[in-house]
Amino acid sequence: MNETNPAAGPDRYSPEHIRLPLRRAGIDTYRQPVLYLREGCLVCRAEGFAALTRVKVTCGGREIVAILNVVTGDWLGPCEAALSDAAWQALAPQPGALAGFAHADPPESAGVLRAKVFGERLDEPRFAAVLRDVMTARLSDIELAAFVTACAGDRMDLDESVALTRAMIEVGERLDWGPGPVLDKHCVGGLPGNRTTPIVVSIVAALGHRVPKTSSRAITSPAGTADVMATMTNVDLESDTLRVVVEREGGCLASGGRMRLSPADDILIQIERPLDFDSDGQMVASILSKKVAAGSTHVLIDIPVGITAKIRTPAAADAIARRLAFVGEAVGLRVGVRYSDGSQPVGRGIGPALEAHDVLAVLRGIPYAPADLRERALDIAGAVLELLPGVAQGAGRAQAAAVLASGAALHKFMAICNAQGGFREPGVARFVRPLLAASSGTIACINNRQLARVAKLAGAPRDAAAGLVCTLREGDRVQRGDPLLVVHAESPGELAYALEYAHAHPDILTIAGEY
Repeated sequence: MNETNPAAGPDRYSPEHIRLPLRRAGIDTYRQPVLYLREGCLVCRAEGFAALTRVKVTCGGREIVAILNVVTGDWLGPCEAALSDAAWQALAPQPGALAGFAHADPPESAGVLRAKVFGERLDEPRFAAVLRDVMTARLSDIELAAFVTACAGDRMDLDESVALTRAMIEVGERLDWGPGPVLDKHCVGGLPGNRTTPIVVSIVAALGHRVPKTSSRAITSPAGTADVMATMTNVDLESDTLRVVVEREGGCLASGGRMRLSPADDILIQIERPLDFDSDGQMVASILSKKVAAGSTHVLIDIPVGITAKIRTPAAADAIARRLAFVGEAVGLRVGVRYSDGSQPVGRGIGPALEAHDVLAVLRGIPYAPADLRERALDIAGAVLELLPGVAQGAGRAQAAAVLASGAALHKFMAICNAQGGFREPGVARFVRPLLAASSGTIACINNRQLARVAKLAGAPRDAAAGLVCTLREGDRVQRGDPLLVVHAESPGELAYALEYAHAHPDILTIAGEY
C-alpha cells in the first residue's frame, strides 16, 4: 500500500489510512483554522465530508480541529490539502509531511453553549469547559459568536461574572510580584482620545510603585493603549521580558497578546471585534481576569459616562461599578471606581500615532499640550495612589502633579520604553485634509461614536498614523469655513471615504445658532 499516492486505488483504502500532503493556502481566516479540500476528492468521499464539517487534522504528532471549505476551482489538486494561515501555524507541519483526516468529536462544551443560549445559568466548571475548547480551537467562530451573544446584555448575573472571571484566570498564566501593593488602572473605553494610561503609569512608577500595565489592542475603538504605545516602543513582550522591565523600572506598558494572561479572553475579544459590541458581564470578567493574571492587587477603573460614550447613563455606570466591586472582592482585588465626563473626546488626536503625540506633549510639558488630557491623567493618577493605605484624599493628585511638573514622569516613561526595546517618535500620515464647517455658530454637541467612526474609516488603528485631530469642544465658536476636524490617512481612498462619511453625518459636531 502506497500512502503517498492515495489516488492510485481508492477502493483499497480505509479512511484511517488516507493521507494527503499539505500546502499553505495563504489565506487569512482571522483566528479560525480552516481546511481546504477539492470537491469530490478521496478524503471527502471516504469520510462523507461536506462544507463546514468540523475535521480533525493530524500530522507529526499534532492535531487541530478545522472547519472544512470545499474548493470547486482548480487551484487545489484532488490529492492534496491546504490549510489557512491560522491552521498552518497551529499544526506546524514539516516539509513533505502527510496528514490524516477524520470527523472531529463534538466539543466538550457543545451542551454548555446550547444551555446558555436557552437561558441557563453557568457555573465555573461549565465556563471552564467552554474556555478549554476555546483554547484548543474546538469551537468555530459561529459557535463563539453565539456564546458571546448569549452572554450579552443582562443575560449574565453577578455570580456568573465571578465564575467566568475565575475560569479565565485558570486557563492562563499568573504573574507573582511578591508581597506589597501592585497598582493598575483601566478605562472601560468608549471615549475617543482618552489616552491617560501612559501618563498615569509613568507618574506612578516614578513615585517608586509597581505598576505592570498590560493592555489589549483596540476592540471597537480607533486605538487602544497597546496600539498607541506600539508607535513609540516594542509592546509585544514575553512574560520573562516583562518581568525584567518591571523589576528594572517599576512599570511597563505592554500588550498582553504575547503573554498567556487570560488568553481565552483574547480570543473572545477577537470575536467581539467584528460584532462591534461587548457585554457588561464579559467586560468585567475580561478586565479583572487580566488584572489578577498580571499580579495586580489594587486597580482603579475609570468609567466615562456620556450620551455618546460606551456607558451612556449614571444608572448604567452604577450597574457596572457594582459588578466590578462584587467580582473584584470575590477574586481578591481591591477595586476603586471613578466616574468621569464622557460627553466629548479627550485630547486632540484620535488614532494610535495622533494620540501618542498628545501623550508626549503632556509628558514633555509643552505649552500647547492638551490641557484636558493632562488634568484627567492627574486625576486618575491621584485616584490610583489613593488606593494605597495611608494616602489621604487629595494627596495623591498633589503627588502626581509634582512628579509630572518636575519631568520625573517623562524620564520614567523614556526609561520604560528603552527597557522594552527603545523609544521612537510616532509617525505622521501621508494624506491630511480638513472637514470644514458648513455654517457659523457654537458647538452644541459632539458625537463620540461618529467621531470614532471617522477615525476608523480613515484607517485607524490598522494604519498607525491614521485617524483625526479635533481641537473643538462644546461651547466653542466656529465660523463657516473653519476646520471642524482634520482627517489623517495613509491612502487617498481612505481619506475620501472618511470625509464622505463625515459630510453625510453633520451631527458629528452639531453647530447651533447662526451668529
